[in-house]
Amino acid sequence: MKRVSEIGGAEAGHRAVAHPWRVVAVAVAAQTLLWLDNSILNIALETLADPVRGLGATAGELAWAGSSYSLVFASALFAGGALGDRCGPRATLVVGLVVFSAASAFGAFSTTVAELVVARGFMGAGSALLMPATLSVIVRSTSEADRPRAIALWASASGLGVALGPVLGGALLARFWWGSVFLVNVPIVLVCLVGVAAFVPRLRSADRRPLDPLGLVLSVLGLGSLVFGIVEGGDRADWTVPGVLVPLVLGVLLLVWFVLVQRSAEHPGFDVALFGVRWFAGGSVALLVAFFGLTGQLFATAFYLQGARGLTPLGAGAVMVAAAVGIVVGNMASPWITGHLTIRWTVVGGMLLAIATFASHVLFDQRTPIAALVVVLVAQGFGMGMISAPITTAMMAVLPPGSSGAGAAVNSAMRQVGGALGTAVLGSVLTAAYHRAITPSLSRLPEAVRDQAAESARGAKAVAAATGRPWLVDAADSAFLSAMRTSSTWAVLLCLVGVAFVIRSFRPER
Repeated sequence: MKRVSEIGGAEAGHRAVAHPWRVVAVAVAAQTLLWLDNSILNIALETLADPVRGLGATAGELAWAGSSYSLVFASALFAGGALGDRCGPRATLVVGLVVFSAASAFGAFSTTVAELVVARGFMGAGSALLMPATLSVIVRSTSEADRPRAIALWASASGLGVALGPVLGGALLARFWWGSVFLVNVPIVLVCLVGVAAFVPRLRSADRRPLDPLGLVLSVLGLGSLVFGIVEGGDRADWTVPGVLVPLVLGVLLLVWFVLVQRSAEHPGFDVALFGVRWFAGGSVALLVAFFGLTGQLFATAFYLQGARGLTPLGAGAVMVAAAVGIVVGNMASPWITGHLTIRWTVVGGMLLAIATFASHVLFDQRTPIAALVVVLVAQGFGMGMISAPITTAMMAVLPPGSSGAGAAVNSAMRQVGGALGTAVLGSVLTAAYHRAITPSLSRLPEAVRDQAAESARGAKAVAAATGRPWLVDAADSAFLSAMRTSSTWAVLLCLVGVAFVIRSFRPER
């Protein structure tokens, strides 16, 4: 099994750049911006729901403010990568920054929730151009020796953005109106644009391919339909209704059509034969599984901290920053670890470490020290860092330079789809398990409030406060803890299947 430095890439397609680390700094800054913005929004949700300080948004409207971004982002990722391969990653980086900045300004001054939802959608479109371009710029600008460290920095941007978001968001909301959490993106974008103009060269490949309009449309519609079905299934906690099944099936069919079109096209936007390369296919599955487990587990952890432990949203966010710190440290340490081990065992070790932290949640209760959870979250993030950077390096190394944008889009799409699946599937398991655990207690309640108590632990506690039944609080916490143990068990089992696939995919050449 080869180490990162030994993976053969098409080095001839990577041009010499005068100041490659300045290019890396610009790309990492743009990547950090995307993660920073999403974590800031989570802090602003409570303010947006306030009719005086915010827009008076309902829970459903707030969900769409987040989902509109995710839906457009995931749908347009492959198109953004393909456009980067055709027009050059520098051009798509600039356009993505401009779109993201303009949408942020529009969102900051929105007067209705509908306007904010539209703005978030356009921010997702800008992000779909940005994320593949940042990785493609790094791959094309760095030497083979420097690339693992550069990609580790790029991968660390997620942890850095998630860690800074709650702090910056809280500071802005303490002094300014809610729109400031979006408007802050504008000066950051301006700095990035100056950096692009000063340091990022034109990186057009000699083997640029013509645009593939049918492929782009099919990828957008297929990914969009699939992600919409996943989100709907998670929201409804029911995967059998037509509103969930139809978009899921339609998304799969459109993506199959996309693959067939790419296989037969004279100039495909992406060579789907790369999924027959073990490094690329194995890396894609590893990212999908890792982000499935991490996102689903963090979803449950947020409810545990705010529900069973009674922390405020800001307090829970501060605790969960520990995972972001672990991600940064793990990513930065991954080149050193991979240099002593191999990609195969570094990734497997990271996955097993993350899985061990998922398993530890079955031991949590109302008396578990918060410090112990912080240690678990740091270890969880460190395991993810051991996975993300080496996998990305391995995936990008097998790509021809002219396909680096599309390859970066696949890399990003695996993260997004895995995260959406984790929240939806494990969230559904959590909801169903809670309902089963709380059902025996419902017979002691008036029939009019049983549905509210059965929906969630928060709903049960609201019923307890309204009807003067303090015993229901303990019953709700007990039911939630039981549900979290069930969801954690499923996360462990499903991720272990992914580990087995990675071990097989990354086996040594014979």
